[in-house]
Amino acid sequence: MEFDYDVIVVGAGHAGCEAASAAARLGARVLLTTLNMDHIAQMSCNPAVGGIAKGQVVREIDAMGGVMGMVTDAAAIQFRLLNRGKGFAVWSPRSQCDKAVYRQAMKLLLEEMPGVDILQCEVTDLLMENGRLTGVVNQFGDRLHGRAVVLTTGTFLNGLLHYGLEHWPGGRAGDFPASQLSGAMASRLGLKIGRLKTGTPPRVLAKTIDFGAMAVQPADREEEEFCHWSTGLRPVLPQAARREMPCFEVRTTTATADTVRRNLQYSPMYSGIIKGIGTRYCPSFEDKVKRFPQHPVHLIYLEPEGAETQEYYLNGISTSLPPAVQREMIHSVPGLEKAFISRYAYAIEYDFLPPKQLERTLRVKNTGNLFAAGQINGTSGYEEAAGQGLVAGLNAARLAAGKPLLELGRDRSYMGVMIDDLCTKTIVEPYRLFTSRAEYRLHLRQDNADLRLCDFAYEAGLLPEAKYREFTVYRELLNATLERCRNGHCSGGRSWFAAIGQGGGVAAASELMPELAGSAVGRRVLREVTVQAHYDGYLQREENAIAKLARLEEIRIPDWLDYAQITGLGTESRTKLESVRPATLAQAGRIDGVTPADLGLLQVAIKANRGRP
Repeated sequence: MEFDYDVIVVGAGHAGCEAASAAARLGARVLLTTLNMDHIAQMSCNPAVGGIAKGQVVREIDAMGGVMGMVTDAAAIQFRLLNRGKGFAVWSPRSQCDKAVYRQAMKLLLEEMPGVDILQCEVTDLLMENGRLTGVVNQFGDRLHGRAVVLTTGTFLNGLLHYGLEHWPGGRAGDFPASQLSGAMASRLGLKIGRLKTGTPPRVLAKTIDFGAMAVQPADREEEEFCHWSTGLRPVLPQAARREMPCFEVRTTTATADTVRRNLQYSPMYSGIIKGIGTRYCPSFEDKVKRFPQHPVHLIYLEPEGAETQEYYLNGISTSLPPAVQREMIHSVPGLEKAFISRYAYAIEYDFLPPKQLERTLRVKNTGNLFAAGQINGTSGYEEAAGQGLVAGLNAARLAAGKPLLELGRDRSYMGVMIDDLCTKTIVEPYRLFTSRAEYRLHLRQDNADLRLCDFAYEAGLLPEAKYREFTVYRELLNATLERCRNGHCSGGRSWFAAIGQGGGVAAASELMPELAGSAVGRRVLREVTVQAHYDGYLQREENAIAKLARLEEIRIPDWLDYAQITGLGTESRTKLESVRPATLAQAGRIDGVTPADLGLLQVAIKANRGRP
């Protein structure tokens, strides 16, 4: 059978859901394919959304009209604002979620979304006509035509599950892999394919846990949510039955580490069975024991998987050791001596697309209409995947409509930082986003995502008129309040703005403007005023640095520029520039090994060759 769509999204994980939603908001007719309709937006690993830098990304997605924040709030069973002991710039929201409710809410939202069809199938091949990608083919022989295709395949491309020395194909536990698409990408389009590895910890049943031996980690008692839109602008979604469920924390023992050391020969990583490279920042427990012998014990967080389940996720003890060894490890931990493991931990290897093959629009270079987002690009984490999905879906829909593609800059969002890193740096292990990766993190805060991105999203077609109007009302109140604070003066002659910023904080702002403290919008304005007052001078310095970056971003490097003809470029610089093919002078400057002197030579070459075809 023949199908015809503007955008086809392959894979319905967190990247695919945002890609389909973004494309549909632009008016595209979208087909979303998934191997299992009941596993749309499955939380394959930890049952949580947000965290350091990740929470900022979810706020950015929400500011651009995306769906992850709304669904997270519907499924939330605990909310916390991390890094409160540090400056406002690195505060990061995080929600523990009911994973079943999250999945149900996202599935319902997409099913009800105008312009989106969802088909359960395996995409097995790419549809080519006259050397151009025109769609995909599934295992039923359906020819699915699309003006643009977005690949969001997660860990499913030739996925291989490892439990000790035993292994078998799988996209994750309980799901079969996509076994043919990688080969089609390589043979049809000449794309390079790499191999990565990730993993997940065991799950245990609550009735077999002694919580009395553990420290309680309660929820924050605040009105915070990820989504800032009023109730009338949110869809009606399934809601988690119980809120403010606590997490727990406990430490492993020396016996836990001894068990690992005695059994390292059964680890597929250390026996050489696993060839893919794992993430440095979320290592397996055997990696922790082997690489950090100076730390005899390690912290584990017990996180509930939902309000209507007994399962707890053991965050911090990911492993690929055999089930018998896992049981011995878990039973050596205080409070888990009698714990019953309901799901064993495992490692998974999968194919990915080394992201130097991508433009910063997330279009695959030299393909015209193929985009990629999520773990296929070498990232880790639901939030990183969703952010890429939004950008890929946006640009796929714009391409299908004949509109120019858009990029997010590093100065505008953490999503822009991540995508620029992926396209510029060599990714040899799963990429993880941190606040430290952003040069302008004072500007890229979780509290101001809408101020940074709503205008961009509205102009791009991502943000509906009603949401944009609500944002402009908030922005006008904020700007009027900031002006009032700068002009108002205390009895000692200091401006209100200075008094708030120099230690007074939200309490001082509320005392000066008590009428704002009575509404949720007013309280948000008071918090934003406090943050801006606190960082006033530093923000101005960052704005100056951002202006310099903007000037370099405006200098585009033509696709046809021949680096071999630029006299004076070193061999290393030339090789890396040819490999990355940066879009702008600013991006070229972030390539490892490219020096300021090289940038000067590039700028001269661009001016000398301006106008050449």
